[in-house]
Amino acid sequence: MKNIIGFFLKDMRNVVVITAMFIVSVSYAQGQAIRLKADTLVEESSDRYKVETNRFFDNWFVGAGAGAQIFYGDHNKQMKFNERLTPGFELYVGKWFTPGIGVRLAVNGLTIKGATQNGSHSTGEVYDASQGLSKQQFDYYHAHGDVFFNLTNMLGGYKSDRVYTVSPYVGLGWMYTGEEPVAREVSANLGLFNSFRVSKSVDITLDIRGSMVNDRFDGEAGERRQDGLLTAAVGIKYRFKNRDWKKSTTTTIRYDEKELSALRDKVNQLANDNESLRKQLAQSGNESITDVIVEKRVIAAPVLLTFPINKSVISNDMRVNLGFLAKVMKEGGTDVKYRITGYADKGTGSESTNKRLSKERAQAVCNVLVREFGVPLSQLEVSHEGGVDNMYYDDPRLSRAVITIGY
Repeated sequence: MKNIIGFFLKDMRNVVVITAMFIVSVSYAQGQAIRLKADTLVEESSDRYKVETNRFFDNWFVGAGAGAQIFYGDHNKQMKFNERLTPGFELYVGKWFTPGIGVRLAVNGLTIKGATQNGSHSTGEVYDASQGLSKQQFDYYHAHGDVFFNLTNMLGGYKSDRVYTVSPYVGLGWMYTGEEPVAREVSANLGLFNSFRVSKSVDITLDIRGSMVNDRFDGEAGERRQDGLLTAAVGIKYRFKNRDWKKSTTTTIRYDEKELSALRDKVNQLANDNESLRKQLAQSGNESITDVIVEKRVIAAPVLLTFPINKSVISNDMRVNLGFLAKVMKEGGTDVKYRITGYADKGTGSESTNKRLSKERAQAVCNVLVREFGVPLSQLEVSHEGGVDNMYYDDPRLSRAVITIGY
């Protein structure tokens, strides 16, 4: 009978232990079932001087113009202004790399009129017999490349609907005439390009340009070191898509603090239940006390931090988000690990540059968490993926990022 009672009591203790473990397991599973809702915040920079650099095939433009030109040769100053004035044209294609800096390739030309003393390009018509001058006329073409500096955007900041912009430019070119005597000479250009916005894609332009070329270009070398050409042309310019510049943005994935607090309270409650069960088992007279342990293991929600193009510097708003993340990391227990992964946009930069940049971004986030917020380095694993295709919403800006995720 005594053996039967002892066996029964032993089974009852086992039932108590098993029941306690079941209760804690169910409670812990319920705690795990709490789902957190993410809130994505995209903040656009208010700095009018900061924009995102576009892809190579964005911000291209083409244009054409027509106007008047006047040539400054050795004897042309002896002619009346209107006698030297001729029509001209220009065609060009270009690209803006930033709102303030762009380039173009252009060709202009038509006819030059002037006076000659040695008979080069002479029309045969005497202009001033007392000085031995006859009228001169020849066709020419001028191909040149120019670098634009949009002063309006550089000084006033980028504004997509600005009506007027002015862009000084400098460039080099090649001026050619196929009429005898043939001449091919390098030119230097200095100009002022004015744009008046008509619509999102169309501008009216006024291009004023001075060009210098070797004195022998008109077939007559004199005391001048250079001949000159002054042109003014009114035209139209068409801007291809994408023609605008996007402001720099920071994307943060946040989670509801109330739900995180509820999850922490649930874990604390489970720990209290475990302690209560341990005391009950100890008081039951069981020689071996069975501990049912509930670990305080809180994993912070994934966080996405985005960077400006070609940058790995942690901004102050990023530090705020990392401070919240660090608080959860330190409260969640030392056995929780976090992977910090750096990324770069595959569409911009070389493979080696993107690899370096993604590594620098991940390490920068790690350094802030450890040095500024006291997160143990043993909890962090740093990795980098180099350049990647668009990861979210087909937006390359969300690929210039660092993602932290617990596991």
